[in-house]
Amino acid sequence: MLGIGRRGMGERGMGERGMGERGMGKVIGIMGTEQVVDGTTSQRMNVMYPRVIAKMMEAVPLMIPGLPETQDIGHLVEMFDGIVLTGARPNVHPSEWGGAADAAHEPYDRGRDGVALPLIRACVETGLPLFGICRGIQEMNVAFGGTLHPEIRDLPGRMNHRRPPGDTQRADIFQLRHKVALAPGGIFAGLYGVDEIETNSLHGQGIEAPGARITVEGRADDTTIEAVSVAGAPGFALGVQWHAEFDPWDQPVNAVLWEAFARAVAGEPWRPV
Repeated sequence: MLGIGRRGMGERGMGERGMGERGMGKVIGIMGTEQVVDGTTSQRMNVMYPRVIAKMMEAVPLMIPGLPETQDIGHLVEMFDGIVLTGARPNVHPSEWGGAADAAHEPYDRGRDGVALPLIRACVETGLPLFGICRGIQEMNVAFGGTLHPEIRDLPGRMNHRRPPGDTQRADIFQLRHKVALAPGGIFAGLYGVDEIETNSLHGQGIEAPGARITVEGRADDTTIEAVSVAGAPGFALGVQWHAEFDPWDQPVNAVLWEAFARAVAGEPWRPV
């Protein structure tokens, strides 16, 4: 496996301005997820997302509740400078991609589906920077007509992409687990400056058939789709299956993506030259 090249994190670094300076005054919307605690329905997000946005970009992170009846997609696009689609325990409901619901693959989050899917399409249409992580990449695929498989490890020749059950320490949970081969000449290959990276892996569901506008940018050794872009998108519209929110200040493979996202949010060129 090649190390991340100069175009990724070497001589270019963070440019003349750091990511934090770029993000000052910007507001980033983070997609929330439904969770029932002690009989009360709430909206939540993993604290790693707002911490990364605040620390790496010095931007203001705000959660977007997955409650369609309370949201106006047009207003969301106007008020935010970028959108992050988070990983989450609930799966995208199969009715959104032509599958059948199954209690074995619950929970689902129909409220989040109802906000995230139209928001994705609006972001792409308007050029609002969009960064999908884990469930987020799956939502991007479904938004453009793609399908999912609820348990990737059940497909012939696929590995188990879930974390080992014995891992309880944070560093073990998010350790690098498999390689991702990047598509030659693709956006990700350009951002990293290499043809292969290594990532963490904590998912059961994954992309089965890419949507009409989904460009596959990277695959794991077992062919599982790990990175995508949206064809023809006027702005940043990238998704990854791994958890890029994990310690990007110590994980170059994740820092590269947050740097590119920060550039896009600041209105600066972010694609590799």
